[in-house]
Amino acid sequence: MTLFKTFTAAAFGAAMLAGPALAEFPERNIENIYPWAPGATMAASQVIADAMGERLGVNISVVSTPGAGGVKAFETALSRPADGYTLFDGYVAPLVLQPMQGNANWSYTDFAPLWSATSNAFAIAVRADENRFADVKALLEYAAANPGELRYSPGTAGALPHMVAAKVMQQTGAVAQLVPYPEIDNAVRDLRGNILDFVVINPGVYKVNKDDVKILAVLSTLERSSSTYDGAPLIGAAGIDMGMSNLSPMGWNWWLVRKDTPADIIAKLQDAMGAVMNDETIQTKLLDMGYVPTLFSPEQYEEIVGPVAEQLRSGIDAIAWEKEQLAK
Repeated sequence: MTLFKTFTAAAFGAAMLAGPALAEFPERNIENIYPWAPGATMAASQVIADAMGERLGVNISVVSTPGAGGVKAFETALSRPADGYTLFDGYVAPLVLQPMQGNANWSYTDFAPLWSATSNAFAIAVRADENRFADVKALLEYAAANPGELRYSPGTAGALPHMVAAKVMQQTGAVAQLVPYPEIDNAVRDLRGNILDFVVINPGVYKVNKDDVKILAVLSTLERSSSTYDGAPLIGAAGIDMGMSNLSPMGWNWWLVRKDTPADIIAKLQDAMGAVMNDETIQTKLLDMGYVPTLFSPEQYEEIVGPVAEQLRSGIDAIAWEKEQLAK
């Protein structure tokens, strides 16, 4: 009997050791909840996910969950357990803009950061054969001296590219007539047809239309943003302070998990993503796709993301300023 009890206790102990209590994370595949429809930005996230999955020994799938300006994706991810198996593809719109505008009840401080992923800076572009403006300074000075004469488009009115363009023009006193389009691709077509004088585009649109446009300035303070526009100058090179810095004037994403995720799981995900983002092969892949690896660490999350809301609010104020100037 004693021997049987001893054997039973030993077997039970072995079963406990083999059980889930000592399971290594991750045991199964991970999902990254992506807030937009499939496209180039989703492909960039999948590059990171694939490389990160290889390091962790599981598959990480990027799951398109569009709706409500990114809010649906965040709500979907928040409904999942805080176990590290659901990642937030934290783009600026659902993470900062939507809460700022009262469309979501969370703050960036409600999440635990992994690493920043990529950014895509906007740029001021004119027709390839434009000869009126030698550089962006000349264009903005002309728009200041002749308010409302030039016509421009940032794509959708009120969206992030419009905020950034309006801020730059407010900083320089330039006033141009806003012509909104549902898609920036349509605006580029009208730029070629001389209906518009300049547009605010992104790297993907530039790559498709590079023979038809000339980049006067990249609207970013991050040096590597220039490379996605074939070395075009940053706006700071013209001596212009655009009033926004770091991630604020561009599209970007920062991978996140729920804040109540166990610390050891967060650390493991951070280590894996950090290794991927600092891999030069991955960086080159992303740059070739038109996305700049931002390389901000988890420790820099508060420092980098914190000022974004304030600077974006200044972009909203700049749009109001633009409307006032055009009403005159």
